[in-house]
Amino acid sequence: MQINWQKNPLIPAIAQDSETNEVLMLAYMNEEAYNLTLTTGYAHYFSRSKQRIWKKGESSNHTQEIQDILLDCDADTLVLKIKQNGVACHTGTKSCFFTSVTKEKRVLEKEIDTDAMYGVVDTLYHTVLERKNSNDTKKSWTKKLLNDKALMLSKIREEADEVCVAIEEESDEQVIYESADLLYHTLVGLGYREISPDRVKQELARRFGMSGIEEKAGRKK
Repeated sequence: MQINWQKNPLIPAIAQDSETNEVLMLAYMNEEAYNLTLTTGYAHYFSRSKQRIWKKGESSNHTQEIQDILLDCDADTLVLKIKQNGVACHTGTKSCFFTSVTKEKRVLEKEIDTDAMYGVVDTLYHTVLERKNSNDTKKSWTKKLLNDKALMLSKIREEADEVCVAIEEESDEQVIYESADLLYHTLVGLGYREISPDRVKQELARRFGMSGIEEKAGRKK
């Protein structure tokens, strides 16, 4: 049985520990990610948020070695039997499934501090998403911004102006401080739209070797 990529260009791929059968995570594969997984022996996925192929563990080195690949009866879902090196979840938890809905609490603890592996920008962005999806009633400035688009947009404009003022008139330390404020509020805006900062990095990488004039001329109207 073969996968019909024309019918299903993106299919779910469940990563399961080959020894314990514990389900560790769910991601998605397109045909390219599937073929890379087969040829390299390591799990590759297509990130819907980053809009690109990614090898599991490309930043953390917490790779997934393929032991077997199972295709379901409809040929539109995969189970990857894997050897997990490190942890499966970017939060540092063994499995991505660590929150009990019925118990309303975390049932698995973080095993590894992954903040340094992924960088502060990605860590902060995922924190924004956690606040967005949380039902926690505790006071959270991030949650308040996400729930009030007008406030969020006004803060981004305000912080951008404060960066300009700092660059023109204030100390280096104040420029850094105001830039951090702007970056945080911009990440909240990206979280509001669920646009991964990785896509911003990809756009910056695309512009390398291209003059600013060429880049502006090539933009879609």
